[in-house]
Amino acid sequence: EITKYNSTINSYEARGSSVALEECSSKMADFQQRTKNKITERKEVDDKLDTLRKQLANAKVREQELEDNLELLKNQSDVTDKETSIKRIRDQLTRRGLDKYTSEYQRLKKEAEKLRKDKARFEGHCQGKQDELRHIQKDLQSDMYRDVDKRYRDMNVTLQTTMIANCDLDKYYKALDRAIMRFHSIKMEEINKIIKELWMKTYKGGDIDTIAIRSESDVEIPEGLVLSGRRIYYYRVVMIKEETELDMRGRCSAGQKVLASIIIRLALAETFCLNCGILVLDEPTTNLDTENMEGLAQSLADIIRLSCDT
Repeated sequence: EITKYNSTINSYEARGSSVALEECSSKMADFQQRTKNKITERKEVDDKLDTLRKQLANAKVREQELEDNLELLKNQSDVTDKETSIKRIRDQLTRRGLDKYTSEYQRLKKEAEKLRKDKARFEGHCQGKQDELRHIQKDLQSDMYRDVDKRYRDMNVTLQTTMIANCDLDKYYKALDRAIMRFHSIKMEEINKIIKELWMKTYKGGDIDTIAIRSESDVEIPEGLVLSGRRIYYYRVVMIKEETELDMRGRCSAGQKVLASIIIRLALAETFCLNCGILVLDEPTTNLDTENMEGLAQSLADIIRLSCDT
């Protein structure tokens, strides 16, 4: 094996391959040196190119700045011209009433702002109503509102019928109330007529010509009194002297009170009782003097005699 390798080496040296290898190594070293030089040159070129690119960018920036400056100068000139024109127009408007137009402009501006706010508010309100309408339309599809038109018509018929009936009942009530009032007035006239006749026959004093019952309705209702829709009358007994009326309460004697009480009861009995053959009196002469006792007895006798005649 070693002999084989030695033979291969000797053959390689015999062909001069070692010299060729050295030449190739030298060429390769030279090529690497040139490659390094080219890389260095390329780097220098790239640096110069970057410098040129930066200079070009700066030149474009400078060009843009110059153009902007030119545009600025032009705009400044235009602004100056416009300001001059505005000043001239303002002077003209001042002579023609600029303050008036300015105030009108401010007023219209405020009004426009108010209208915009109102529009926004109404749009929100409209949106709310639309949502409510959709909700109502959805509810109308439910079982609760099914056949609601028919049920409304039925209830409306019932309501109208009830209202008509109530109107009729109100008419009947007013007619009945007027009839009762008329009956009440007639009976009060009869009672007072009988009271006057009995008093003038019975009472022997000269301080009171007659007495009467006065009725009052629609007066101030005492606190705690429940009316229940009924008319309430307040009655008071008055004594009359030469067409002057005074309440008897607190102004008459005990005998006058007893006599007035008896006469009022007799008048009520004669007015409202028919074919009454019994009259019961409990100590009717209490607190009466002799003349009034005799007058009361005479009146009772006349009443009994009149009842017997009829």
